[in-house]
Amino acid sequence: MPQDIDTALLRTFLALAETRNFSRTGERVGRSQSAVSAQVQKLEELLGQRLFDRDKRNVHLTHAGEQLRGYARQMLQMTDAMLERFTSPDVSGSVRFASPEDFATNYLPSVLGAFSEAHPGVLLNVSCDLTLRLIAGLEADDYDLIVIKQNPDALTPGSRPLWREHLVWVAGPRFEDVQPVGGQLFAGPPDAPRPGQGSARATLPSPLPLVLSPPPCVYRSRAMTALDDAGIPWKVSYTSPSFAGTVAAVRAGLGVTALPRAMVPDGLVQLGPAQGWPALLDAEMCLLAGERPSPATAALAEFIEQHAGPHAAATYL
Repeated sequence: MPQDIDTALLRTFLALAETRNFSRTGERVGRSQSAVSAQVQKLEELLGQRLFDRDKRNVHLTHAGEQLRGYARQMLQMTDAMLERFTSPDVSGSVRFASPEDFATNYLPSVLGAFSEAHPGVLLNVSCDLTLRLIAGLEADDYDLIVIKQNPDALTPGSRPLWREHLVWVAGPRFEDVQPVGGQLFAGPPDAPRPGQGSARATLPSPLPLVLSPPPCVYRSRAMTALDDAGIPWKVSYTSPSFAGTVAAVRAGLGVTALPRAMVPDGLVQLGPAQGWPALLDAEMCLLAGERPSPATAALAEFIEQHAGPHAAATYL
C-alpha cells in the first residue's frame, strides 16, 4: 500500500538542498539542527534512498536527491495553491508586477504559478528592471507592485521587508584559490605559505577583476565599498544587467562577483573571510505597492510575503 509523505519533510528537504547547511536550514524552517537531521533521515528511510552527501564544508544532493527536488517542488506548489484557493477569498482583476531580473529568475516562476492556480481570476503582467527604475515606474503609475533590493539602513518609505540577503563573494574555477592579502592577490592552496616564506603560491596581477551589474545596484556598491575599505585594488572587467549573464561571465573566469548566499549556483565557489576576502554588508529584499492597492494587488503581495524567498518556511523554490 502506498505511503503518504508529510509535506513538512519535503519543505525541510528543499530548504537543506538550497542552503546546504543544517543550522541555516533549521533557522529557515523553525526547527533545531537535530530536528532537521531527524527529518532528513526519516525521509531517506521512507524513500529507501540517500538524498545528501556530506563533507567537512558542504552538503550536496545525491542523484536521488536531485530527482526528488523536482517532485517536491511540484507537490508543495500544488499543496500551497490548494490551501490558498480554499482559505482565501476569490479576487479578480489585473496586477502590473515588476522585480529585479535575478529575483524573477530564482523565485518568481513557482510563486506566480502557485498564485495563478489559487487566484485564476487575476491577470498578471510581469516586468523586470533595476531597482531605481522600478521605484520610478511605481511612482509614475506604471506598476502596481514591485520587489526591490535596498540598503537595510535606508529603506524607501512604505517598503515591506521580505528577507535579508547575506552577500558573499562568488568565483569560478579560475579564482577559487585566490586570496587578497595586503592589497595583493595570491593563488594556490589556502594553507600554503605566502611569498617570502618559501611559498609555491603565485602572485597574480592586480587589480582584481569584478563581474557586476550596472549602476545603480546595491550588490555592486557593496562589493566596491568592501574592497576599498580593505585596500584591495579592483576593476570592473564585465558588466551584465542579468543574473544569467553575471553567472556565465564568472564561470568563464572573467572575474569574481557578489551574490546572495542562497543564490550561489552549482559549479561556482563561495569565498569569505576564511579565504581572506572582506565581509560584505547585507541587502534587503522588499515589497513596495502603490498608494491604493487593489484586492488583487494586496493578494499577490501577501502571497509573495508568505511563499517567496529563502526566508519562507513554506517555500518550494
